[in-house]
Amino acid sequence: MSLSPEFVPAAQTVLPGSWGAWTVALRPKTFWIAMIPVLVGTALAFGLTQHVDFFVAAIALVASLLMQVVTNLQNDVGYTERGGETGARVGLPRATANGWLPIAGVKRAIVVAIAAAWLVSVPLFVRAGLPAAAMALGSTIAAWAYMGGPRPIAYTPLGEATVFVFFGLVAVCGTFYVQTLTLAPVVVVASAAIGLLAADVLLVNNTRDIDHDATTGRHTLAVVLARRNATRLHAMLVLTPFVLAAWLAWRESAWFALPLVALPAAWRLVRDVATTISGVAMNALLFRAVKLELVFGVLLAAGAIGYGLR
Repeated sequence: MSLSPEFVPAAQTVLPGSWGAWTVALRPKTFWIAMIPVLVGTALAFGLTQHVDFFVAAIALVASLLMQVVTNLQNDVGYTERGGETGARVGLPRATANGWLPIAGVKRAIVVAIAAAWLVSVPLFVRAGLPAAAMALGSTIAAWAYMGGPRPIAYTPLGEATVFVFFGLVAVCGTFYVQTLTLAPVVVVASAAIGLLAADVLLVNNTRDIDHDATTGRHTLAVVLARRNATRLHAMLVLTPFVLAAWLAWRESAWFALPLVALPAAWRLVRDVATTISGVAMNALLFRAVKLELVFGVLLAAGAIGYGLR
């Protein structure tokens, strides 16, 4: 996944091997997608138990960020190795494709990030046992397989589903579980809301690249659905979390209605994606999709904390 052009140095300012080059590959502005589920899961743990282990929360946050690093680096090097970078692409540049970073060096960084994630997570494995280890293994495989292996997830219609599962269900529920060693329906519903918004970020990204991807053998969900149906799915992914928040407000506490504050922004995003055709113009909409998940997640976390303080 990639964000809008202002998030990366201009091509002429990127020096090979520099921190700027690594920033291109790491895509730090996408880190919110890994951070928000941990914030929400931790806030829900407080909301339902009035207790949070901040050491556990910090470990979960670092591990989630490292998985996002693995995904982003694998994304960069995977596209380059498969020849996916062509002059027709309107997304952000990739560090390995432009020769700013060596492929072998990025692959070594991926191995280091995976090892670091597992090392950092050892206390979670001790605390939460096999479920924590299983979630870590699944997340690692998904992060690598997004652009790795003989049949990358990014070349199939399963990208959005993968993001929904691992940056929604697994990340939120997993964070809650390592805090409480339990699970609750409200947590599953909240994780689904976050996962839908995270999946929408990828859908907007792939809708932007739909013409290019169709010529390079990438059968993304946007390519399979075609632009009109992809924008309809985008509307569903964006608006359903607000329905879920309203349900939580009705079922659990009015505090969970806080995310509804962001509904006007969500509606404008739905409208603008439906009326924007240019791939380049959709870069700004991609940023807005990320911001929407961020705002929704912060408001949902605030609601969970308010619920715990009631």
